[in-house]
Amino acid sequence: MSAFHYMVEEGVATFVLSNPPQNRLSAELVGGLAEAIGKVKVDRSVRAVLLRAEGDNFSFGGDIYPWLDVTPAQMGANIAAGIQIGDALEQLPVPIVSAVHGRCLGGAFELVLRTDIIIAGESARFGHPEQTIGVITFLGGVQRVAERAGRSRAALWAMTSEQVPAAEMQAAGVISKVVPDVELQGASEALVRKLAQGPTLSHAGHKRLLNAWSRGGMSDADQLLPDMTEEIMSSVDARKAVAIAIEALKRGAERPEMNFEGR
Repeated sequence: MSAFHYMVEEGVATFVLSNPPQNRLSAELVGGLAEAIGKVKVDRSVRAVLLRAEGDNFSFGGDIYPWLDVTPAQMGANIAAGIQIGDALEQLPVPIVSAVHGRCLGGAFELVLRTDIIIAGESARFGHPEQTIGVITFLGGVQRVAERAGRSRAALWAMTSEQVPAAEMQAAGVISKVVPDVELQGASEALVRKLAQGPTLSHAGHKRLLNAWSRGGMSDADQLLPDMTEEIMSSVDARKAVAIAIEALKRGAERPEMNFEGR
C-alpha cells in the first residue's frame, strides 16, 4: 500500500500522507510528494491543493531509521533534496491548504509551514522534537516559525520541543484557523473548493508577492508590482470581472459573484 496518495477532482489536487502508524516522512512518501508536486506544476486544471493525512495523527515527522546508515555528507545531500521539494511546494502557483489533526511534529510541521493556509482541529499539537535527539530543524522550521511568530517563541519552541496547542499557534500567527475536530475535514474541503473556484492568477500573484516579501522584505515585493500589474490586467478573469464590476457600479447595484475561469 502506498504511503502517499494523490488525486484531482474538480480543480482540487489532494495530497494524502498515509504511512501508519505515525505517518513518518519515509523515502516512499517524500518521493510520492515530489512526484505529485511535479504533476500539479504542469496541470492547468489544478487550481488549489489540499494537504491532509490519514490516521490518528497528521505525522510525527522524518523517518529517522536510515539516518545512521548514511554519512554526514550524504545526510546533508538528502536534506538539500528535501529543501528543494519544500521550495517546489511553496512555489506552486495555486493556494495550498493544510488540514492538521492530532500531532504534527518535526519535518511534518516544517512541511505544513510551506503551505499557504493551515487549518487545525482544536486538539492538534505542533512541535519541533529535533533537539531531543541532538539535531536541528533540518527543513527550515525554526526560521519559518520565527517569521510568523517572532524569534523568542521560535527559540522557546525549538529549544524545549514543547508540543504547542493549535489555539496557541493560531494566536501566535503560525496557523490560520482552528475548528472543532469533527469539522476539520468539512471546513478544509469547503475552503479549498472555494479557492479552486476563485481567481487563480490573483491567488498566484499574492503568493508571489508574499514569497518575495519573505526573501527580501517590502521593497523586493513592491518592485514586482508594475510588471505584475501588466500581467494580471492582461488576464481573462481580471478584464471580465472588472468590466462586470464597472457595470454594476454604474447601475448602483451590488457587485455580483464572479465566475472565474482561472486564466
